[in-house]
Amino acid sequence: MKKYGLIGKSLGHSFSRRFFEAHFKSLEIDATYDLLEIQSIDRVIPFLKGGYQGLNVTVPYKETILPFLDELSPEALAIGAVNTVVFKEGSTIGYNTDSYGFQQAIKPFLTFEHERALILGTGGSSKAVAYVLKNIGIQVNFLSREKSGANVYPYDSVNDAMLGACKLIVNCTPVGMFPHVEDSPLTSLNGIGASHLMVDLIYNPEETLFLQNAKQLGATTLNGLPMLKAQALKSWELWNQFD
Repeated sequence: MKKYGLIGKSLGHSFSRRFFEAHFKSLEIDATYDLLEIQSIDRVIPFLKGGYQGLNVTVPYKETILPFLDELSPEALAIGAVNTVVFKEGSTIGYNTDSYGFQQAIKPFLTFEHERALILGTGGSSKAVAYVLKNIGIQVNFLSREKSGANVYPYDSVNDAMLGACKLIVNCTPVGMFPHVEDSPLTSLNGIGASHLMVDLIYNPEETLFLQNAKQLGATTLNGLPMLKAQALKSWELWNQFD
């Protein structure tokens, strides 16, 4: 039996196991997908030593896992985050399929109006999102509670003009994820309208308070499920490329 798994800290919200179990069944493959909760990144070492044919990585370890891997794909290196680990001849190779998943999910919704984006959060997922948007020529700004710098602004600097100018807004934080469904990363959405595309990488619940509020203002909304499915299938492709 082949074994795959997801490494993270708190995985009760994860849809990945259900997705891959259904995928294995559709392909008539004898395999398992384990949820591997660890409380610190150094606990990842046993899972990298063998026993698994492929691993996914989620928050908060997409960045901190990098030093534990033997190689990084060019894209993972450029992004600075990994969500997929491939095993090849005793070596571990880190890939980033979040970028692929996000690009596939958002592509049908982009228009000429989406020239500027505001990304909420500065973690591993936001890096993949920024990588995609910059590559297609969209100007990127970030909101962060912890960091500051070029194009990175504190949440208390948000105003109607900023939200109005950024027609694409992507929540890459866990704020609003089950069970904290009454939370939203932005307390006010003044400035949001029908020309906005609002994306939340959260998929549990299917519609966060952030997306509910945006929809009421006429914005187009997209949750994280299409991205999850696309990146998961890309991970599967990578895990099997050396078979």
